Amino acid sequence: MSKLATEVRLIPEDAEILQRWSRASTTEQRLALRARVVLAASRNESTTRIAARERVRAATVSKWRQRYAREGLRGLHDAPRPGPRRRYDDATEQRVLKQLDQPPPPGYAGWNGRLLAQALGDVSPRQVWRTLSRREISLARRRRWCISTDPEFARKAADIVGIYLHPPENALVLAVDEKPHIQVLERAQGYLKLPGQDLERL
Repeated sequence: MSKLATEVRLIPEDAEILQRWSRASTTEQRLALRARVVLAASRNESTTRIAARERVRAATVSKWRQRYAREGLRGLHDAPRPGPRRRYDDATEQRVLKQLDQPPPPGYAGWNGRLLAQALGDVSPRQVWRTLSRREISLARRRRWCISTDPEFARKAADIVGIYLHPPENALVLAVDEKPHIQVLERAQGYLKLPGQDLERL
């Protein structure tokens, strides 16, 4: 014995909307089909007859009869599908930002997107730039100071700062071993050479 078809009862408001969906040229074809199925079912047409006219399987007609009976018009729309799995998350963003606090690889004055991606290993350069853009971080404007390797640097610097802040009476402060900007940059970057740097001293 065949299973009885799901009974479909339309309220006037739904009938008007379904009629519009079935006739409008701008309606998606699959939604227009579902509207015609429900309208025909509401006129007590059999599932097999509707399926033959619409050239679909009887199971398809049964599906939309049941969906409308259970959920109304909302049931005729496709259920939202889960999007692709997120490859990067908030933890990835924090890793990018944390890496910026580390010194760049030897031979480089600062970070760029490619270097950050290489250091992180599993984050693409594009994702690095997206993170920086979202945080409004411009690597071109980031600056680094030349850090001394002298273990006594902090104590010596404190002494010098103290002289400037509280100079002794009639004190004369002389700065020695100052270097032009390009030499300081060379020491920081490790790959710039001054013209004639390889020449022998006279």
